[in-house]
Amino acid sequence: KGWRERSGEAGVGGWWWVAEHEDEDSMMRGLSFVSFVGEGLVRYASTQRLQERLARHVKLGALPSLVLALEHKPVITLGKRGTERDLLEDRKDILRRGVDVEVSTRGGEVTFHGPGQVVMYPIISLRDWKIGARKYVESLEDAIIGTLRSYGIEGRGRVPGATGVWVEDRKIAAIGVRISQGISTHGLALNVDPDLSSFSSIIPCGLKDKEVTSMRKEMQLDRACDSSSTTSLASSTPPAPTVSDVQDHLFRNLSALLGAKEPLTLTER
Repeated sequence: KGWRERSGEAGVGGWWWVAEHEDEDSMMRGLSFVSFVGEGLVRYASTQRLQERLARHVKLGALPSLVLALEHKPVITLGKRGTERDLLEDRKDILRRGVDVEVSTRGGEVTFHGPGQVVMYPIISLRDWKIGARKYVESLEDAIIGTLRSYGIEGRGRVPGATGVWVEDRKIAAIGVRISQGISTHGLALNVDPDLSSFSSIIPCGLKDKEVTSMRKEMQLDRACDSSSTTSLASSTPPAPTVSDVQDHLFRNLSALLGAKEPLTLTER
């Protein structure tokens, strides 16, 4: 009963995770949550290998669909449409600064991942859940928008030619997925409080002259507007978010949007 996956074999952590499920239906429609947030920064290459391994198990029905959450060690990733021309610095200079550069199997162009950014990788049997690719990507956008709204930030998605979530004309979250044989991998990255200067060495998502923002920055902008108004609302502004809190909001929102059953319980062994 349940399943065991030693993630350390794929180079991430050293835990055995056990998900208990009561019947086959809950196994097929349950959504497990595995978080490495707070356990240190994770290298991108390691999670790419881990996703491939877990996707094989989900496809075979040996594992339930699940969501990985983590913070990456600083890395620039090139998706299927990304090229070296999207790098504004020489690759050697980027590596010298301690930032990895990795080719990714996800869709999209170039982006940055690093501390202060919550990254989620849903590994879901979309075919079994009867969810199409477009609905799935829109669900990722809506989960982010709902999370931002919890912190008083108004985001928007469904932007033609610019998948992801925006605050006005500033990009706050990137989405890049891979769907193979009905199984999703890769996913979303929401900027909670990263070093935004890290995006200056790339053309994020292939979009020139577009600003990248974060939840902390947007909340600071709101506070500045409030403090300059006649009636200050600064005291009602939510506190600055943490990656841990934001990941919980994201997972709950995504689970509801996808119609998941009660999340399966995961324990560390």
